[in-house]
Amino acid sequence: MTRTSLHRMLRRLYLGIGFVLAVSLLAKFADHVPYLRGTAGEAALKDVYEFLRDMSLLIATGGVAYLTNVFQKRSTFVQNLEQEWRNIVRTKSALFAFCEKQYATADDYVAAFCRISETIDNMRIIYRNVGETDDLIGLYPYAPLHDMRRALQTLDPRKGGNPPAEQRALVRDAILQGFYALRESFLDELDMVAPDNPLLIHSGRRLKRPGSPVWARTAQDRQRRRQDNEPVTRPDIDEFLRRQYEIEEGAGKAGANGRPRPL
Repeated sequence: MTRTSLHRMLRRLYLGIGFVLAVSLLAKFADHVPYLRGTAGEAALKDVYEFLRDMSLLIATGGVAYLTNVFQKRSTFVQNLEQEWRNIVRTKSALFAFCEKQYATADDYVAAFCRISETIDNMRIIYRNVGETDDLIGLYPYAPLHDMRRALQTLDPRKGGNPPAEQRALVRDAILQGFYALRESFLDELDMVAPDNPLLIHSGRRLKRPGSPVWARTAQDRQRRRQDNEPVTRPDIDEFLRRQYEIEEGAGKAGANGRPRPL
């Protein structure tokens, strides 16, 4: 279920709930409305109110079941969409790698072509063609995938030798252009949000300082003393790990090879 379909179904549900509440409110206070007091309309509205009150549990249960079904469909659709996007990214990487090969073989080309062909066909699992009817095929929903396929076909080594570097670079850039256009449109369906704590500057570095609070070091010392009181089964392993720890700690403090120890 697409985002537009979800919003449309929720809008219908909200309108239906609003209509039922409005009718219930009118029925509840029908005897206070001058033109309805003492008329057949008032009696009918009172009957409607009693009916809605008696059926309130059933109506609420049906609404909850409807919402559950809607969101389950949306969840399944988004999961399929995410999986297909990962497949598109892998396809882009495979085509890029093929374009970077100076001497690509026919097997390399067939593998790359099968990859983009599978990606094009897998889109059928998620979307139907735009404007598709019983008589018309319609338009493929994401044309850049076909642009990527057509660009790749110009590098078929079976058509005569290896294409020059300039041709491979042109095809690579055309594939990337199609991918970026596809990404801008395709990911819009996922309703992604910005992170709560983004890192927006270049050359970003870690701001936390090395070290630990006193309570953590106290707990570490307590665990060390408790273990030291237990019998050692493999002193060679303990000595080996102790040496590696000291080497890593020393390298981190001294900045050996220009790299701090990993944390």
